Amino acid sequence: MQKLKETISKIEKLDFSLMEETQKRLDALTKPKGSLGRLEEIAGQVVGITKKRNPSLKNKVIFVMAADHGVTEERVSAYPKEVTSQMVYNFINGKAAINVLAKHVGARVLVIDMGVASKLQITNCKLQNFKDKKINYGTKNMTKEPAMTKDEAVRAIEAGIEVFEEELSRGIDIVATGDMGIGNTTSSSAIASCLTGKSVKDLTGRGTGINDEVLLRKIEIVEKAIRINQPNSSDPVDVLSKVGGFEIGGLSGIILASASKRIPVVIDGFISGSAALIACSLKKEVKDFLIAGHCSAEKGHKLILEYLGLRPLLNLDMRLGEGTGASLGMSIVEASIKILSQMATFEEAGVSKRIGE
Repeated sequence: MQKLKETISKIEKLDFSLMEETQKRLDALTKPKGSLGRLEEIAGQVVGITKKRNPSLKNKVIFVMAADHGVTEERVSAYPKEVTSQMVYNFINGKAAINVLAKHVGARVLVIDMGVASKLQITNCKLQNFKDKKINYGTKNMTKEPAMTKDEAVRAIEAGIEVFEEELSRGIDIVATGDMGIGNTTSSSAIASCLTGKSVKDLTGRGTGINDEVLLRKIEIVEKAIRINQPNSSDPVDVLSKVGGFEIGGLSGIILASASKRIPVVIDGFISGSAALIACSLKKEVKDFLIAGHCSAEKGHKLILEYLGLRPLLNLDMRLGEGTGASLGMSIVEASIKILSQMATFEEAGVSKRIGE
């Protein structure tokens, strides 16, 4: 718990005076004021986060955290739980969607086993794109008992902090969050309902593509898990322990650690959104360090973003997870900084200003 407390204590507010200075620079560039819309807003936010007038976003890192969920026993997914470990191998081998998109935007992918239900056969100890932070071999079935102990919940968050700190020496300028875990939309629906106060029905979607019958059962399962475990909505660690997942806790740690080091975080979809809810519940200032990469087709994600007051950069009807939407969002954030640092002002370019100025 000490590492978590120390990390939270280091999270400060944005540098609003530097953001105002940045807006003056943006207003002086060779364009009508405000004509680049959200790009200008994002540039100002990144400056406020980093406290740098000309921040560099060269080192882009996508943290993909994987874990299994005991609630899959209730048949809430269209895929078997074995897919979690199989996809971890796919990530490591560079053949998944996130690997393709990460390469496209110039980011590196780090895969973390937070709680996969099998022992992964990773024989090459020199692998630079994999870390073993396994808390346990999957969570318990949350319809019968808490998903994890309170101690495991803290360890999951702190493991995320550790991963970030270990990777920091390689250079991190901007972070994206990603996930893999069959059954994790079920846990995310439960977390979101507890922390936003919104109904399970409104927050629960089709996940991997379940049919109407399974969707109704999934809603009942989430409601049952909350009813049995009685998570304390004012205690995000308790919520995580009762109905969460190890990868969700780990992503919360990544978010907190990034904010403590003044590094912007582009969050992905529904799972990352639930992790962001936990992080923001632990420290409200974290919200200002977040950029929503996209709005997932998973219906609960939109409600999470609205609750956090975040506007997504993209809306491409994506619902894969892995960090795919966040990776694309990264490229837009980088573009905003290039506008700030590479465009000329009216004075520098010798271009006439607006009449009357």
